[in-house]
Order: sequence, then structure tokens, then C-alpha cells
Amino acid sequence: MIQESVSNETAAGPEAEPEATRRTAGVAESSRANRGWWDRNADDYQVEHGTFLGDDRFVWGPEGLDEVEAELLGPPEELKGQDVLEIGAGAAQCARWLAAQGARSVALDLSHRQLQHALRIGGGFPLVCADAGALPFADASFDLACSAYGALPFVADPVQVLREVRRVLRPGGRFVFSVTHPIRWAFPDEPGPEGLTLAASYFDRTPYVEQDESGGAVYVEHHRTVGDRVRDIVAAGFRLVDLVEPEWPAWNTSEWGGWSPLRGNLIPGTAIFVCVRD
Repeated sequence: MIQESVSNETAAGPEAEPEATRRTAGVAESSRANRGWWDRNADDYQVEHGTFLGDDRFVWGPEGLDEVEAELLGPPEELKGQDVLEIGAGAAQCARWLAAQGARSVALDLSHRQLQHALRIGGGFPLVCADAGALPFADASFDLACSAYGALPFVADPVQVLREVRRVLRPGGRFVFSVTHPIRWAFPDEPGPEGLTLAASYFDRTPYVEQDESGGAVYVEHHRTVGDRVRDIVAAGFRLVDLVEPEWPAWNTSEWGGWSPLRGNLIPGTAIFVCVRD
């Protein structure tokens, strides 16, 4: 799931815009805020991005890199019969594509409303509403796990999530996850020329927080440098086998939040980490 600003409005009228700030936000506050954010904005998100994502495509990010071509989880013909967990599934488009290849998919998301969209589209595989930091599965339950912009950009303790994923994977299992490329943290989240000028320190890990009038977080995003991500992966017991930085393709003329052809042709927008549980 890829966040971007969505207007806040209710039947009673427009709500006050949240205040954007940079401050600390712990595990519980981040989880609570992001669960609420995605529950409130799931409908708008699926309306705006549903066509790009499709009902049963596996797209790794706004560049449009498709698992059909990337094969980061392995050749499609080898997915048949594999137990696969999608984390931060949203409407479960990736899990649905995996199921179509013959995999036994399970789609997990923090947001109940996002999973209602997965149920609306259908697919016949289990949908689980749970926190990625406490996966409700037995050890060694899955052959593969994946996450396309799900969970990891939004959690205060990514190592805990990675350890949980490793726990539920069988030996030799692969976990592939995509996140906003860490270099984007230093640039404004704008698709035009203003998004090409450095505006912050790449090394500042202070979370981005949107908070309400009482100071309570309503959305939280956490920054990790490339080195941080690598160290997190190793600390969780994984072996990193690849880091993919998709280039912006000529066919993709769309804008998605701060992602655009202008920026995509100059700086990376997505980082995909390919990890193995030995």
C-alpha cells in the first residue's frame, strides 16, 4: 500500500486538516494511527488506484514493475502449491495473482476496511486482519512471503516485523518486500520540479507524523536509510540476496503522489529487498 494525502471529509462536513510534523512515534502509536488512517481512506485509495493496481496484478510499486516480468519470488510456474503470505495486502491484488498461479495464498493487513475491499473483489483465499509485528501463524507455515509497500514503511520496529516473517517461513523460504526508496526522504513529496530539490537530511530518522488537534498521531511513516534496511534484514536472521531499484518505464505516464515520470527518470522511487531464510 502506498500512502498519499487524501482529503478528510465526513457527512457532517470537512474535518480539520491534520498537522504535519516530525517527532518520535512508538510501536503502539504508529500501529493505532496507521490502522485508523487506512480504515478511513481505503475507499478513496481503491477508487483512485484500483485501475492501476488491477484486481489480480502483482505490482511492486508506482513504477509498475510487475512480478510476471520480475520473477523476484521465482518463476510463476514454480509458485504452484506454495504457501505464500502477503503482508500489508490492501485489497489483496498480489495474493489474488499468486492464487491464480496455483499458490495457496493468505492475505494479511492491519486495516479491516482494506480487507473488506479484498472480500468484495473475491478470490477464495484467507484474509487475516492482524499486525505484522505479531503474525498469528505457527512457525514454518509458509514457503514464501511478500509485501508491496505494506507494513514496513509504517512500523516503528521493522526488525520485529522481519523476525516475525522469518519465524513463519520454512528454511529456504524467501521474503521480498518493497518500500519507498530511502533517498526520497531527503526530497519533498511532490511530483513536479519542486520535488527535485533537496529539502531534508537523508540521515534524519525522525518519523513523519500527521497529528490531530490534540496532538494524537493519525498517520505515521518511518524512515530507514539503505544501510539501516540492510542491517535490519541481517539482524532478523535473513540473508539479503538482491536489492532492486526499478527504473521508470517509458509506458508509464501516470503520477502517484510524489511519484512521476519526471522524478522517476532522475532518482529512484522504490527499493525492493530480496531476502532468504537459510
